[in-house]
Amino acid sequence: MFSLKDRVALVTGASQGIGRATALALAEAGAKVGAAARNAEKLAAVVAEIAAAGREAIAVRMDVADADEIKAAFKQVLERFGRLDILVNNAGIARDALALRMKPDDWEVVLRTNLTGAHLCIQQALAMMVRQRYGRIINLTSVVAQTGNAGQANYIAAKAGLIGLTKAIAVEVASRNITVNAVAPGFIATPMTDPLPQKVKDEMIARIPLGRMGTDRDVAAAIVFLASEEAGYITGHVLDVNGGMYMA
Repeated sequence: MFSLKDRVALVTGASQGIGRATALALAEAGAKVGAAARNAEKLAAVVAEIAAAGREAIAVRMDVADADEIKAAFKQVLERFGRLDILVNNAGIARDALALRMKPDDWEVVLRTNLTGAHLCIQQALAMMVRQRYGRIINLTSVVAQTGNAGQANYIAAKAGLIGLTKAIAVEVASRNITVNAVAPGFIATPMTDPLPQKVKDEMIARIPLGRMGTDRDVAAAIVFLASEEAGYITGHVLDVNGGMYMA
């Protein structure tokens, strides 16, 4: 495991799935972790698990669709740890529907949460990282942002937007020793995919050359790498973690 000793990380959407696995993996690598999400009870369980392993973490209640909550959360992390080195923009929601039938509110809330929320978190992180002349920003996009998928125009627009945002910010802050990258998971076994019928899962797996769905740990490992010193010459990149289902 790459060492993140003395680094401070903030992970959004850390209460379950990929976010939870990422918070645990960053802590395992030595980072102090701010675990952020809307569900305080689940966050407390994640922080307790990190503490039980002898690592340090705090639960930060935050809805990334709320600019004021974002500012308060970053302030809380700064007050506790004194700095921020790693930001993982993982929080996201889905409101699926065919484009012809998609309600304006479902379009707006997905873009506000999945794309605007990430942008606002990046702004808060850069305020600290630019002064430090060091930082790692990792945005969670998706394989469907690269391939397209029916019934997810809002979700895909947001996730594709994250790829563009990643590249734009990477250029802006490279001179400050801040890297900005994206991770694009494929079909991952998480609480979001667990309710899917087995027939649907089998159809997904048939499209994956490695013949299985990914795990949240597969994605977390990629994030830890991009957060590490060893990835210091990688920026503006989209790292695919999809079992080979999309090969550009």
